[in-house]
Amino acid sequence: MHWGKVFYIFFTLMSLTTSAAFLYENSATALFIAGSINVVSTILKLGIRNMLSAELLAGSLVADLHLIPAFLALEFYENHTLATGLVIGAVIANIYTLIITMIESSKEKEDF
Repeated sequence: MHWGKVFYIFFTLMSLTTSAAFLYENSATALFIAGSINVVSTILKLGIRNMLSAELLAGSLVADLHLIPAFLALEFYENHTLATGLVIGAVIANIYTLIITMIESSKEKEDF
């Protein structure tokens, strides 16, 4: 088992689920947690060297660039509608990243 890959996929899934948690809770704390975990996930993707690494990093950066403005819109302007719309965009970007991850995993040949 590759522990680096386990941590990478763990944070990718946590990015998606914490963003979805904001859609349920709709609080600045939930959004801050979602953004923080997504930034960690993006940092982990910087070290990936595989065929679809550019697509993975791009999807994660898109999610970051949705979650950070969503937090600012919620915290400073109290615009829940804009924040929710941006988080939905981040969820879509995270789903895209997970699909790319599954495609990449299916193409790899691992020895068990």
